[in-house]
Amino acid sequence: MENSRFLECLESDFRRLRGVVPGHLEARVPTCPDWTVDDLTWHVGMVYLHKARAIREGAEPEEWPPPFDDSYSALDLIDQAYGEMLAEFAAHDPGEHSKTWYGPDQTVGFWIRRMAQETVIHRVDAELGVGQPVAPIPDDLAIDGIDEVLRVFVEFSVREWSDYFAETLAGSPGRTVAIETDGAAWRVATGPGKFTVEGGAGAGSGPADATVSGSPAAVLRWAWNRETPGEPSGVTITGDQEALAEYQRCVVIATQLQPAAHHGRGRAEDSLWGHRAEQALKGDFHVFAPG
Repeated sequence: MENSRFLECLESDFRRLRGVVPGHLEARVPTCPDWTVDDLTWHVGMVYLHKARAIREGAEPEEWPPPFDDSYSALDLIDQAYGEMLAEFAAHDPGEHSKTWYGPDQTVGFWIRRMAQETVIHRVDAELGVGQPVAPIPDDLAIDGIDEVLRVFVEFSVREWSDYFAETLAGSPGRTVAIETDGAAWRVATGPGKFTVEGGAGAGSGPADATVSGSPAAVLRWAWNRETPGEPSGVTITGDQEALAEYQRCVVIATQLQPAAHHGRGRAEDSLWGHRAEQALKGDFHVFAPG
């Protein structure tokens, strides 16, 4: 996807999120346990402020939360933060250097992509929290989001912070999971110290121990555990459940526990790092969207 397209999607999803939350700030968010819509709005605003500052200063700020006016409401904060972040995106070329947590991409464009994906997931959270229908997710954004989960979060994390995955993968006999959607497919291979991804847009997946298939939006929502509670899943899952469980556990670790390896302090601001992630590892598959 082009950066201009990411910005277009970011604007659309921000406006949707911002439009549904007023009047529902005390509602619970079913996909983010223990959070209200107010908590969710604060979180998104804080992430936006953090990224604006990261681009402006050329380094990921160690301070969390970033400085803000504590007299603001959550809605005031998210409005100001979104404006500041957009201003930084406009002031810098996407190819310009910017410190990020993802080693292969140290550019402003990484944050443009990441914030577009962050916002669509939290837009879904907001819709589920206030009881509004989940608006459509464009196929191109959803396919990119699936690829981001697989390559940027999990594959990179297993390679860079292998110790975090040792318990999960050490005894793996070597398994494969195919993820298939309209116009794209991926084949994930796991094993001791291994999580590799092949495929992407326009590719086929080939045979695998387990297969997950559905529309791009359905697969993205499944990947981030943003399916609507109480409704049938939008994806079809077949094959070896142990292969699927191994894959899911890697996703949880990569999106939640990996940040502790980053600069020693982690990216706690960008996730529900702490007891919620720990509980998820002990129970059901649950993933939260880091920034």
